[in-house]
Amino acid sequence: MYITKGTIKKILKEAGAFRVSDEAASEMQKRLNRNAFEIAQKAVKLAAHAKRKTVTGSDIKLA
Repeated sequence: MYITKGTIKKILKEAGAFRVSDEAASEMQKRLNRNAFEIAQKAVKLAAHAKRKTVTGSDIKLA
């Protein structure tokens, strides 16, 4: 996993949650990690299409 449960709990608490269950943190962790990986894959393809080895911020935005 790329994003830790601790980080997820901090995000939820900053969003206003008083308490966060492990189940909630795990579910959010799965979804965020899946989305982050999909964005990363698309960004890598965009950089490769542009004949670059470096993924840029604009690749992430376009992904």
